[in-house]
Amino acid sequence: MGESSLERITRTNLRRLARIAADERNDFFARHAEWKLLYARRLLCTALCGQSALHYCNGAAGIEEFDVWSYYAAHAEAAFPHYRHSYRDFGKSKFGRAMGHDAYVGRRIRLTVRSLSTRPGDDPVVSLQRYLRSGRTPSARKLRRSALVLIEPESHLGYVAWPTLIS
Repeated sequence: MGESSLERITRTNLRRLARIAADERNDFFARHAEWKLLYARRLLCTALCGQSALHYCNGAAGIEEFDVWSYYAAHAEAAFPHYRHSYRDFGKSKFGRAMGHDAYVGRRIRLTVRSLSTRPGDDPVVSLQRYLRSGRTPSARKLRRSALVLIEPESHLGYVAWPTLIS
């Protein structure tokens, strides 16, 4: 696709990604009161995923774009729309520009949302690992081939939730 950045991802960068993801969620809920009613208080965690998460772990995978997923505890009335994703701009930074995306000043961020079969307040690491191990969805099967690094909640910032040594 384009040239990858090999710049190191810091905790400060993870916090910036968390703020951008929170802003996107707030914008979505402002436009969709029906989803806000069901999900505004059910955020389990937010994670950097895919190649960018792998790069955070090993420093060698490179970053073409940031892949950020927000996970919610599923509501009994409706699962969060599985097709829900959007894009934001990381902005000017050491990571350079998104190749092939002239509208972006910096690297592109792909923001995706999923609801998991868990309860609000459940441990986000346990919930994510159970989801990935189950492999029930194409997303779970794809994500478990790479890495997941938590960026929210703040208390878990930078925690590598996947891969794990426990099978």
